[in-house]
Amino acid sequence: MKRVVGFLLMLLSVVAVSAKDIKTVILTTTPQMKCEKCENHIREALRFVKGVKDIQPSAEKQKVVIVYDADKTSLEKLQKQLEKIGYKTRVTTADEVIAPGEQTNCETM
Repeated sequence: MKRVVGFLLMLLSVVAVSAKDIKTVILTTTPQMKCEKCENHIREALRFVKGVKDIQPSAEKQKVVIVYDADKTSLEKLQKQLEKIGYKTRVTTADEVIAPGEQTNCETM
């Protein structure tokens, strides 16, 4: 019986240690993304940020969905990383419709 209780306590402590604070944020950018190259530019800027699990930029929807571990990075750090490559961001929702801006040449080309 002591072994079973000891095993359960050990298992519980392992689960508590491995619990992560995974968050999802949706951003929209200024200037707007215009093409796949813009999407890739954003993906590359965030790819090696510690704690980032998934990056899904969409020029069509004008949104960037980012899944990250809040224990390793923050929304502010993600936004600063995008500012370094020329994109100001604001938090949006999945339901918000972002009207596409005037289609001009892509600024990343």
